[in-house]
Amino acid sequence: MEFLVKSARPETIRTATLVLAVSEGRKLGDIAKAVDQASGGAISSLLKRGDLAGKVGQTLLLHSLPGVKAERVLLVGSGKGELSDRQYRKVVSAVLATLKNLGGKDASLALGDLAVKGRDSYAKTRLSVETLADGSYQFDRFKSKKADPRALQKITLLTDKTQQAEVERGVRHALAIVAGMAFTKDLGNLPPNICHPSYIAEQARELGKAHKNLKVEILDEKKLEALGAGAFLAVAKGSEQPPRLIVLNYQGAAKKDERPYVLVGKGITFDTGGISIKPAANMDEMKYDMCGAASVLGTLRAVLELQLPINVVGLLACAENMPSGHASRPGDIVTTMSGQTVEILNTDAEGRLVLCDTLTYAERFKPQAVIDIATLTGACIVALGSNTAGLMGNNDSLVRQLLKAGEQADDRAWQLPLFEEYQEQLDSPFADMTNTGGPKAGTITAGCFLSRFAKNYHWAHLDIAGVAWISGGKEKGATGRPVPLLTQYLLDRSKA
Repeated sequence: MEFLVKSARPETIRTATLVLAVSEGRKLGDIAKAVDQASGGAISSLLKRGDLAGKVGQTLLLHSLPGVKAERVLLVGSGKGELSDRQYRKVVSAVLATLKNLGGKDASLALGDLAVKGRDSYAKTRLSVETLADGSYQFDRFKSKKADPRALQKITLLTDKTQQAEVERGVRHALAIVAGMAFTKDLGNLPPNICHPSYIAEQARELGKAHKNLKVEILDEKKLEALGAGAFLAVAKGSEQPPRLIVLNYQGAAKKDERPYVLVGKGITFDTGGISIKPAANMDEMKYDMCGAASVLGTLRAVLELQLPINVVGLLACAENMPSGHASRPGDIVTTMSGQTVEILNTDAEGRLVLCDTLTYAERFKPQAVIDIATLTGACIVALGSNTAGLMGNNDSLVRQLLKAGEQADDRAWQLPLFEEYQEQLDSPFADMTNTGGPKAGTITAGCFLSRFAKNYHWAHLDIAGVAWISGGKEKGATGRPVPLLTQYLLDRSKA
């Protein structure tokens, strides 16, 4: 979908559908009042009949208003006073739901006078365009009958001339983020017989071919063995699909030796649990266990589109966790790339095993900060549900930066503690540590495990098990999160 920004009086715009806001109590803002006056009071007369109360998300479609060049006028309820982010998204989503079912090829949104708490014109634009563009996403690659093409092809955002530059910047950033989200969702929604570690490696190569300032290196099992990545390799032993550590190095900073920000993504392309096999119910959803890696690729896609003036390294830890005669067993002890030993108590706690070696590998880049992103624990879903990612880290400033980025991007995280006493749950009588801390505080002990491999740099861990996909039913699918959060964090670092 194409997005344009224009400074013009809404009543003079030739468009299939002009969108105006009506607040609760059937009150018109300054923009809607101007259109109402041009129509000889037609809008206010219709509102007096009681067809639209102005509650958040209510809509009323009007045809052929006098004095207005738009073919239709869509009124949308905006509630009372200042809106929250969620309320604003509901307003925009209601507009999109109506526009999808109309025959018009374009629409013009005149919602600039809506007040959203804590958001200026740039930030409001980001929210609205991300909602509209992401709401138009479809995945029908494997459907024999494709979805019918929608008539709506173009949306124009009407704004005051003084705000036009900021609105245009908001559109540019939003479209880059949505493109990254779509890339992430496509990878997550692919079936595991197609999207395996080698396939993700090929997608990374294609991204590298398209961008000169992105270098891609693929480490196969021989290279991982030479590096001593015993934990990483232990996860992949039971599968016919070979593991891959995928390194993407984006050079955007003016100084090529500027220390990079490193994003580490868990890429378990299918997780049966291994010998500690999962129940059959909903196991199909374990194709989404690579959404951490997919979100790193999606974030890099956004960074490349925006050409941010920073250096970023993406490390994708990709493997398939399967049971077989070659698979790792509960009770096995492996030596990690760092030299620390791990007793595997549960082969279904495999994500932390590929991540721990990848976090050690990250040291060679001398990073400013390292953030790992993983669908790591079901315990995080129990703790925070499907709305908020879990966040831990060893540096308070980094954690605060990520929390702030989540607020700005409306892709929030919540900090969990990494108190020393939780580390004791990982004690092993036979090795340096176990790979699981038992049933209590599962998300935190997973973070504690990873922290042991991230002592030499500023590090944060995002557990996205609850936010990376929608579970069950017809709406099942990858969400593209936390691409908005990660991209905002990098936007803040680059001051773009």
